[in-house]
Amino acid sequence: MIIENQKDVTTAVLSELQRAPNARFREIMSALVRHLHDFVRETRLTEEEFHAAAAYIIALGKHSNESHNEAVLMAGSLGLSALVCLINNGNQGTTETDHNMLGPFWRMHSPVTPNGGSIVRSPTPGPALFVEATFRDGKGDPIVGAEVDVWHSSPEGFYENQDPTQADMNLRGKFVTDAQGRINFRSVKPAGYPIPIDGPTGDLLRAQGRHNMRPAHLHFLACKEGFKTLISQLYVQDDRFIETDVQFGVTRHLIGNYVRHENDKAPAADVKGPWYSLAHTFVMEAGRPKLPRPPITGKARGERPKIPHLA
Repeated sequence: MIIENQKDVTTAVLSELQRAPNARFREIMSALVRHLHDFVRETRLTEEEFHAAAAYIIALGKHSNESHNEAVLMAGSLGLSALVCLINNGNQGTTETDHNMLGPFWRMHSPVTPNGGSIVRSPTPGPALFVEATFRDGKGDPIVGAEVDVWHSSPEGFYENQDPTQADMNLRGKFVTDAQGRINFRSVKPAGYPIPIDGPTGDLLRAQGRHNMRPAHLHFLACKEGFKTLISQLYVQDDRFIETDVQFGVTRHLIGNYVRHENDKAPAADVKGPWYSLAHTFVMEAGRPKLPRPPITGKARGERPKIPHLA
């Protein structure tokens, strides 16, 4: 098609997309082109701004490696990850759901850990946390034999893949639900943490005048044949950033009840001082299990990074 005016560009691209043999690909790409072209028209995007945007996309790739995924970090900071999660779960985001974002720090092949075991694999200061999670189907029956990945940041605010001083796979574990559909394990209470801001995501947050903090949380990924893979997070209810999560991930249903114990006897004899407990029941939907693509595959080397806090 010979282009006569700016409107012809959109028409020409959409026409060429009709050649694509995959119907879903045609649908997605056609919608993307329409919205992208309308965005350019609405904002009257300049050539200089277009080239700046292209450089921004290139920077996402340059700042990603085996232990860091800048694209997923950016998607979360724009609310895109939260929106995709909610629109695909809980009756298209209209009802409560245990589903939540995967985040940029899940690794495959977490160490298999027995129920009641600890996921603390190197010295990690912080109050002890004892977790019991139950997995049920839509009828309330226990789901037996589900594989459940658990991971979280240290009380110092680093996932082990970010922190060369932590042992490989520290604060990560894989459990199997028992006859009651339960897993239980010991860890340390996680802390809120700043997301990295040395790349384009940091530039975005500075331009918006936003902080870079996530409230403290635990991650869960549960998989069992016959059920849709459940990806979830449980947030610490009194974290100061619970209302302003930089990744827009906190839903009312997933604010956990982390109970502080001052004088109660702890489940382990070596616990001194206050400790915490957490219990939650997850509901898994019927469906086909499918593991997500791991956003990272390895561990950082060298010195522990310094991640500043944006005011």
